[in-house]
Amino acid sequence: MTDLFHKLLILRTPKIGAAKYNDLVARFGSVAAAAESLNADTEHRNRVLREMDLANELGIKYVADTDSFYPEKLKQMKNHPPVITVRGNLDVLNKPIVSIVGTRHATATGMGFIADIANAFADHGFAVASGMAIGTDTAAHRGALRADGNAQTIAVLAGGCDYIWPLENESLYWEIVSRGAVISEMPVGFTPVATNFVQRNRIVSGLCDKLILGEADLKSGSMTTARFAKEAEKQVFAIPSHPADSRSHGPNSLIKSGDAILCMGVNDFFRDEKVEKDIKTGPEKNESENILIDKLGMIPVSETVLAQIVKKSISEIKSMLVVLELQGLVRKVDGGYVRV
Repeated sequence: MTDLFHKLLILRTPKIGAAKYNDLVARFGSVAAAAESLNADTEHRNRVLREMDLANELGIKYVADTDSFYPEKLKQMKNHPPVITVRGNLDVLNKPIVSIVGTRHATATGMGFIADIANAFADHGFAVASGMAIGTDTAAHRGALRADGNAQTIAVLAGGCDYIWPLENESLYWEIVSRGAVISEMPVGFTPVATNFVQRNRIVSGLCDKLILGEADLKSGSMTTARFAKEAEKQVFAIPSHPADSRSHGPNSLIKSGDAILCMGVNDFFRDEKVEKDIKTGPEKNESENILIDKLGMIPVSETVLAQIVKKSISEIKSMLVVLELQGLVRKVDGGYVRV
């Protein structure tokens, strides 16, 4: 407790981050000596103690980089947070981690694609890390939570571990706390400002071996996260999209420049022959339904166009699409249907 108090005493001092923390500890030879060198007043000491008391009341744990639960990949990041707060299942921190990021304004097709990839990683024993924003982040977390069991996903917050943002994701927050973990490097009770989201993105990139970028504008936080990952020599994958959509400019540009590996789907990471067989030749689909599946992809196709392609009436097409949608093989979006 005393060691943690000294660490927090340093880290909660204004204008001291990870780099200055490390310099102080190296200069004075120990955390305790470095903390005492600051000559912190009673008010500052009491503030740290109040934070620790609040964390205890809320069931929030402190994990230092000297603890066994501290994520190994994050520890390898230069000037990583010396202490993070965790609300939820500590076991998730020691799993292999993939980070998935993208725009808040993702398309329904894009979110479905991300959710399926996240679900596959969770099914294969990975924890999926993201930032709990609406859109792509939400799809990544929810896709991971579709997998059985616990310790499936990590939400990295820009504010304190107890600060739920956005409010639309309050139910998601509590589901992640129940079955995964919410983490932050900021003090418990801290309300974030804009610069904290960049710090959050750096941690998202630091946690993983692989980072997957979905839809993202060129000048977006997700692209910043991808750059952090690339600079740290992580594997970066990008999901391409239609070039006329600004949300494709981020991933498409990284693929074009060679800074990201083209991601076409789950099979880029895992091969599931059963799923492939079910999609292509499952006994519950007739020949016409198989042909219909083959004509769908990421770009929405209307019922009228599908009817022309497979030479069926629109009423027949509608019936077939209902069956395929119930089987989870197609999804209705603006403009028509897409393959899941």
